Amino acid sequence: MSNAVLDAIRKRRVVREMTDEPVTQAQLEQILDAGRWAPTGGNMRQNRFVVVQDEKIKGLIYQVAPGMFQRPPVIILICTDLGVARAHQISDDSLTFPMDVGKAAQNMALAAHSLGLATGPVTSFSQSAVNRILNLPEAFVPHMFICLGHAAEVSQFNVRPWQRITWRDLTFYDRFPSDSGGE
Repeated sequence: MSNAVLDAIRKRRVVREMTDEPVTQAQLEQILDAGRWAPTGGNMRQNRFVVVQDEKIKGLIYQVAPGMFQRPPVIILICTDLGVARAHQISDDSLTFPMDVGKAAQNMALAAHSLGLATGPVTSFSQSAVNRILNLPEAFVPHMFICLGHAAEVSQFNVRPWQRITWRDLTFYDRFPSDSGGE
């Protein structure tokens, strides 16, 4: 039996090399809307998205984001608006924020995949530099970039052999077996 959502989850990959083929505005809007539909703790809706397409601004971001190997046509920054969180009396260091960013990122990645596009998340960057480059409001905390574009045919990053694992390799029921060091 085929299930489109489960098929997309199985087939989507992180892409580290992209072409310069443009992403259409309609595609971008569908991906942003998918991010909007991600659940948030307390339904706060504190995620904010900053779309970067300007080559000069992207060049500055590349200088402060060593994990951004892609040179995508579009970069989406997912931020937390602490002003919204504070209005809900949530502390600035709540674990809700990275969880909510991750859910939005996954929605966006799956939406991009369904549209024939590729994504690659990037979390290694200087937050203070990104704040300055993008002139973010003081209450915005940048968490993750989503590089968005079309996958390049051949990638220099596909060098590690891939070993298939199953959910069984990752799952334990009720408690760990006594031979694993647990009680």
